[in-house]
Amino acid sequence: QVQLVESGGGLVQAGGSLRLSCAASERTFSAYAMGWFRQAPGKEREFVAGISWNGDWINYADSVKGRFTISRGNVQKSVALQMNSLNPEDTAVYYCATDRSSFRRGVPTSRVEYDYWGQGTQVTVSS
Repeated sequence: QVQLVESGGGLVQAGGSLRLSCAASERTFSAYAMGWFRQAPGKEREFVAGISWNGDWINYADSVKGRFTISRGNVQKSVALQMNSLNPEDTAVYYCATDRSSFRRGVPTSRVEYDYWGQGTQVTVSS
């Protein structure tokens, strides 16, 4: 079974930055797109950013374009989400997830296209 572990969440003031990291398995790192989702209290889990297996395709939610940057390592075997200019609307539990399909040409944005999920890391942005 694929195991994903997120880290880097915390409390930050509005306008600040955080960098999230997701440790991924061999399957996830080598052949599958990775996505970041977030879920605020009382809301559904929503797509934030995703990157294809080889990095050729990257998708961002409109709400985070220009502020968040997704990247994946090779030696590090991890996927990161750099979050800048944070505001209270970004407060949520952030999850990383693995695409169901290997070598996909593109990045899915629907949560049903992802099959393995991390435990989540809390991001809280104060005003």
